Amino acid sequence: MACEELRTLEARCAGCRKCPLGETRTKLVFGVGTAPSELMLVGEGPGEQEDLQGEPFVGPAGRLLDDMLEMIGLDRSRIYIANTVKCRPPHNRDPQEEEMAACRPWLDEQIALVRPKFIVCLGRIAAGELIRKDFRITREHGQWFERDGIRYMAIYHPSALLRDVAKRPETFADLRELRRVLRRESGYYKE
Repeated sequence: MACEELRTLEARCAGCRKCPLGETRTKLVFGVGTAPSELMLVGEGPGEQEDLQGEPFVGPAGRLLDDMLEMIGLDRSRIYIANTVKCRPPHNRDPQEEEMAACRPWLDEQIALVRPKFIVCLGRIAAGELIRKDFRITREHGQWFERDGIRYMAIYHPSALLRDVAKRPETFADLRELRRVLRRESGYYKE
């Protein structure tokens, strides 16, 4: 039922022109995965490959994300992945406040339909949108925050890890913490 409702929501979103990004996109990058799902990942916005294929995290950062999930015994088929904005910002720049505000109702509806217990924000932009505006990824990654019955954690965005491999050990520690909590509080690791 939730998957069908998400498809209906995606069809409505395809006609959205609340901000200029809707005019320049190649494809809408709405979200992908299983719903309902206890775990949802939220990135900042589509890059070039995502814009071409219409699916989040399919380029080099997506391949790294798949590897990161595999390290903790998860695969993307069992979770839901979305972004704060559904259309690619030009030249892969950060989404602007107005663009995120225009897309926020779509993201809020996705969250309501997916019904996650846990949301992992991939990077500073997503954490600033979902956890707290002044979120500091360098200081607060890997920490848990709770709001409206959902537990949030932020980790470095896979693109940041491609640019700066020195951040990978911290991220792997964050992933181990995610696995620890999921083992204790979710059905992902239950036989």
